[in-house]
Amino acid sequence: MNTRTLALSTTLALAALASGAAMAQEKPMDGKPAMEKCFGVALAGKNDCAAGAGTTCAGTSKMDYQGNAWKQVPAGTCAGIKTPKGMGSLNPIKA
Repeated sequence: MNTRTLALSTTLALAALASGAAMAQEKPMDGKPAMEKCFGVALAGKNDCAAGAGTTCAGTSKMDYQGNAWKQVPAGTCAGIKTPKGMGSLNPIKA
């Protein structure tokens, strides 16, 4: 094997390992994608459980994009969700 072939093989092996590690972080061992709570993105009555003050559980938010109501979204996507009231947040949004 010449030096160029060895370098190419090493590069490809490292790239495969890196992509495998990245994929492993996106999906837990149960095969489901990692999820996170995203506040301020749920429509009225479409929030997931534990919405905060003024609500009791899933489906009880009173208005669209209520700051203390959340939806489960794929991990890493919350801050990029744009609504008429602003961006999604990993923490409750104060009105």
